Amino acid sequence: MPMVIASAGDFREAARRRLPRFLFDYIDGAAYSEVTSRRNVEDLAGVALRQRVLNDVSAIDTGTTLFGQRWAMPVGLGPVGLSGMYARRGEVQAMRAASAAEIPLCLSTVSVCSLEEVAAAVAVPPWFQLYVIRDREFMKALLDRARALGCGALVFTVDMPVPGARYRDPHSGMSGPYAPLRRYAQALAHPRWALDVGVRGRPHTLGNLASVLGSGTGLEDFIGWLGRNFDPSVTWRDLGWIREHWDGPLIIKGILDPDDAAEAAALGADGIIVSNHGGRQLDGVVSSAVALPAIAERCGGALTVLADGGVRSGLDVVRMMALGAQGVMLGRAWAYALGARGGAGVSQLLQIIASEMRVAMALTGCTSVSDIGPHVLDRRKYQK
Repeated sequence: MPMVIASAGDFREAARRRLPRFLFDYIDGAAYSEVTSRRNVEDLAGVALRQRVLNDVSAIDTGTTLFGQRWAMPVGLGPVGLSGMYARRGEVQAMRAASAAEIPLCLSTVSVCSLEEVAAAVAVPPWFQLYVIRDREFMKALLDRARALGCGALVFTVDMPVPGARYRDPHSGMSGPYAPLRRYAQALAHPRWALDVGVRGRPHTLGNLASVLGSGTGLEDFIGWLGRNFDPSVTWRDLGWIREHWDGPLIIKGILDPDDAAEAAALGADGIIVSNHGGRQLDGVVSSAVALPAIAERCGGALTVLADGGVRSGLDVVRMMALGAQGVMLGRAWAYALGARGGAGVSQLLQIIASEMRVAMALTGCTSVSDIGPHVLDRRKYQK
């Protein structure tokens, strides 16, 4: 009997069953002891809201405007590397699901499907995420490609000058001794995935990096290239270089400190994403939910504040917005859905998120996204 799916947690379990371990652990895992990853979920789940009654909530509008474009809800699919390995041409499937739901998708630099392949699948092109890379000419070429395709925003990820220490990867076969052999054995143990992605989902290259990696590259080439090309010398001065070569909306991803948020605003960013990279970089830092209120207060409308980290439901979306976010980016939640059921899973997840948002808004007395704010928070403390 097929597994019943009612939540992001159900998608996680379905993805765990369907995917080879190295892929499931890659998205499910985080840095070091994964403390911050757990905090993201737990701290957000601990945000209490004020239940209000006897309000007319017969007409609820989840729509919003971000960076000059109208969206059906204040939710986007955040950049997830290698998501093309979770389903056949996975980024294309996810892009179609996002487009049908009228929300944005941000394509990762390290996607399997190229910008051109993903943009060709829909009428409205994706946003594009860019890492800090040593080769500025290659970065410029990526920016030129994104501009030529009409990408609606550039998401510049700044919290990865060096890759985080992720303990699961050597254990799962993503890296470590005999990694290719272990991955091959895992693929054979998951025949549905092996046929869908391993055979029919080729080529398994990183589309946006094909010009520097070449054809026939594997995970070792990808991991090695990232290690050699992430730029730990980047500073705020380099943001000027990005601004010079990108004239569209510029969003800085990886902000956890109010001073950094203010710096981003002063240097011409249009938005920020309050994020700790899903706990995949520096373990032990605060959760996005804890960091968000002070950052939103400090920005004071100077830029658009988005957030990610631990969002698993439409209720969590409302919680993030009550804490000060104007929009929320999903990460693991949509990767689980893609890994479980492909693009149909992502569509189902977005329907669940939208339905849960409407329920949470109704029960807090909010009929529009603009109604959600700090006044929705219940600041009473539970007595033990």
